[in-house]
Amino acid sequence: MFNFLTNLFGKNKPWHERPTVIALFELIQFRDRMRQENLHDTATLPTTDDVTQPQPSEDGSHSKIRTADGSFNDLNDPKMGRVGSRFGRNVPLSKVYPDEANLLNPNPREISRKLLGRDEFVPATTLNLLAGAWIQFQTHDWFAHGNDQQGEKYELPLAEDDPWPQEHRPLQVQKTEADATRLSGDTSGPPTYINKVTHWWDASQIYGSDQQTIDKLRTHSDGKMILAENDLLPLDPEIGVAMAGFNDNWWVGLAMLHTLFVKEHNHLCDRLKQQYPHWNDEQLFQRARLINAALLAKIHTVEWTPAILGHPALQIGMRGNWWGLLGQEFKDSFGRIGDGELLSGIVGSPTDQHAAPYYLTEEFVAVYRMHPLMPDEFKFYSVKDGRLLVTKDLFEVSGKRSRSLEEEISMADLFYSFGISHPGAITLHNYPKLLQTLVRDNGEVFDLAAVDILRDRERGVPRYNDFRELIGRKRVNSFEEITDNSEWAKELREVYNNDINTVDLMVGMFAENPPKGFGFSDTAFRVFILMASRRLKSDRFFTKDYTAETYTQLGLDWIDDNSMLTVLRRHYPSLQRTLLGVENGFAPWKKI
Repeated sequence: MFNFLTNLFGKNKPWHERPTVIALFELIQFRDRMRQENLHDTATLPTTDDVTQPQPSEDGSHSKIRTADGSFNDLNDPKMGRVGSRFGRNVPLSKVYPDEANLLNPNPREISRKLLGRDEFVPATTLNLLAGAWIQFQTHDWFAHGNDQQGEKYELPLAEDDPWPQEHRPLQVQKTEADATRLSGDTSGPPTYINKVTHWWDASQIYGSDQQTIDKLRTHSDGKMILAENDLLPLDPEIGVAMAGFNDNWWVGLAMLHTLFVKEHNHLCDRLKQQYPHWNDEQLFQRARLINAALLAKIHTVEWTPAILGHPALQIGMRGNWWGLLGQEFKDSFGRIGDGELLSGIVGSPTDQHAAPYYLTEEFVAVYRMHPLMPDEFKFYSVKDGRLLVTKDLFEVSGKRSRSLEEEISMADLFYSFGISHPGAITLHNYPKLLQTLVRDNGEVFDLAAVDILRDRERGVPRYNDFRELIGRKRVNSFEEITDNSEWAKELREVYNNDINTVDLMVGMFAENPPKGFGFSDTAFRVFILMASRRLKSDRFFTKDYTAETYTQLGLDWIDDNSMLTVLRRHYPSLQRTLLGVENGFAPWKKI
């Protein structure tokens, strides 16, 4: 019946041009097929004998809380998804061997200069800048590769007319740190890489992925986390940025979101203590963390995603992931209807790993390369009267410099300024100039756009045309099939020497004509369809253990009843005027 309706209402049309109901069910078909065909396990490749096994806690708490390192989320496979485990793959392992002979061909630096660099800022006008900060905030929870500090470096050739700073030549890039868990000398599979944070959606960017970090961030009183006297995060004196579970690549956008959700954690501790006055510090902390992490996941699922993917089928589908197609009111009133996802959502359904144990994947990392969202210039305004306070560039709001900005401008003014500003569109020729000559606090200088290209090649992520085919899309036969921008097609042809099959994945995704209302490409979206659901479906704290016993009824109600907007209003009430009439916290706010 579904195939009949598909043919009747949109034969030969892409899914996003079909009627909403047909498009929605086609997306469900995409996801179900990819669950079987696009999950591939790297953990089966030979492992050294000295990899430590996680040990259960003596009091059994490991079965009731999110552990520091992510172990015991799956009680039958306690290693699954923990920090230090391998990235999986969304394409067969036979297809992810890096093409060593062509790692620098075409030259990533030339691709950066000729195809990626921002000519002028192209805004994503349906979003506010919080949407750009949010996705980095989330990716810091999900994945982090390490760089090989001691090994060889890649050296990128520089053209005669390349303006790269003379004092920082040659342009070198450290290799990704090798997987130390692989059996020495093993060549039975492609190279694998290690995730430095937990794979789970557990707010590790706030709390940390090891017990030492978690302990350092806690007050050890009433379950709360440390805030300085000025209501900002405590400063790490060694590196000059805020103390956080993950504080690499720090800038003011991250500082804002980390501060907001540390405040939310502490507020949750107060509410839990009122309800359960006999609970100790550890009980309050662990329950507040569970609730806070789930609230973040819900905000991402039903607010951020529909904001950046503005298609009617996605509006329904993402809410369906959380509550089911019957909707929140039905689920709140009558509970689940059976164990299936369709009617009652993934949340609270049985856990399922589908074709492979749960790990985030290298291809998932690749499709979340969204640096064009970042502007080069930031204007900060007063939420009280709309007055322009100061203008800063990207360098001035990042690294050690972010703290002075937080002290100079109130958090409410910072959030207001982001709420009325736009991020950049994720396209060619819109990569931030300042990220193409990125100066880090340690003095290192590199071209992040070139590094993005090189990393996908190094880690064996297939190039654009192969990738399309491996995830179920048709190959393209010409550059004009990628983009209807004739100038871009010409530039792609020149840079890639008229070889359509050498176009890099990120470049192809940036060049694509996205579906109407989409903030990124349909190719990236295919991996999103799979992994957005998987991050929920594989995690027992979103599935079989999403219960009042685990979260408390207060916690479940809190997650249901709150949103990005309620969190903002609670902690920064002066934002109320600018949020009047705003339905999604990541859409543009009202200017004062």
